Amino acid sequence: MTELLLAATSLDVTPPPGHRLDGYAARAGLSTGAADPLRATLIWLSTEDDPGVLWLTLDAIAVGSALSSELAAAAGAAAGIPPSHVVVSASHTHSGPSGWTGEIHPIIPAERERPLVESLVGAVRSAVLERQPVTASWHSIEVIGVGTNRHRKNGPHDTTAGILALHGLGGSLEAVLLDFACHPTTYGPENLQYSADWPGAARAALAPAVVGFLQGAAGDVSPRFTRQGRGAAEVARLGGLLASRVREALATPGLELPQSAPSIRRTTLTLPVRSVPPVDESEKLASVVESRVAESRTNDAGDPSGRISLTRLEGARGQALMAAADLPPALDLPVSTVTMGDVCWINLPVELFAVHGACLQADSTHPITRVIGYTDGYYGYVVDPSAAEAGTYEALITFFDQPTTNTLLTETATFVNS
Repeated sequence: MTELLLAATSLDVTPPPGHRLDGYAARAGLSTGAADPLRATLIWLSTEDDPGVLWLTLDAIAVGSALSSELAAAAGAAAGIPPSHVVVSASHTHSGPSGWTGEIHPIIPAERERPLVESLVGAVRSAVLERQPVTASWHSIEVIGVGTNRHRKNGPHDTTAGILALHGLGGSLEAVLLDFACHPTTYGPENLQYSADWPGAARAALAPAVVGFLQGAAGDVSPRFTRQGRGAAEVARLGGLLASRVREALATPGLELPQSAPSIRRTTLTLPVRSVPPVDESEKLASVVESRVAESRTNDAGDPSGRISLTRLEGARGQALMAAADLPPALDLPVSTVTMGDVCWINLPVELFAVHGACLQADSTHPITRVIGYTDGYYGYVVDPSAAEAGTYEALITFFDQPTTNTLLTETATFVNS
């Protein structure tokens, strides 16, 4: 009889202070320490005869293609499996170091810092992965209050958390692979401490189980309308809210999954980069937006409407930086699916808007489909038509126009169902 085998561990990979943080163009200064640890979590499901899939989840803004390749090789070496069986995902916390991945967009210039990269990769390569027999079950539950659509409170947003629960043969919860869609932006640009944000707090609240966090279609989803503050207490509140709902889901019977190892398939989609308006046109837009922001300074900086105005200004400035940059004519996007029984995870290296995640789920022939972003690379936002028409922050700095967005969704759906 085939046994499903699990090896799971969570590594503290927090860098030392004195390095740049990523996620906010408005942030100034270097890290001063850590509010809570940054972790690389490895969850490997296999059998004796099948290498299965190893999920490596990292508390980082993104995992660029170079970092993804290095981490996949390191995790594969630790497990003794090919790197192609490793999926590398970022939580998208905005309080991690920029030096791991380097520049993810011209809007925030950054460089990779080899000492930080080598320390991270070395920790993953040295991970101890001891396998044990487990049973797998699938759970899902609605989570209200962590995030909403960040442009309009009642706009599109997948409010469900997907939960792969892995229990030892004695019944103990050994590991959880948790996915949910919401920007980890409880801390703002003024923060200079490393933090995993609310995903880290949820992970800690679910201990001692090893928890790997996968970020969903969160391009236009954040705690903008739900957060009640910016500090550690609010991080704990939001993370605790998610963890409490996960525990509720785990207290009820889930869908039992087969004892066979998950399987992975990969493809690459080559997509053209959009034609960015000239520098002078983008700078003119930035000036217009800046004047409007100045007129609305009566709004507190923490007010959602004020933050929306400020991000649009950042987007206009970012588009001007894109116009001045040497952008490639096309980008190669790695896309993969992991399937385990009725469950399919679609992995993409972008920040999909919520409506796109819903479309991919609706088009999937798999009974249960979860859409995961920020995986095996990073190529920015993929926006919906309403955002493109309104000229939101995300639409101003996206690499892709709407026809290309449609191509991405169509070709991804075709691959998923092939």
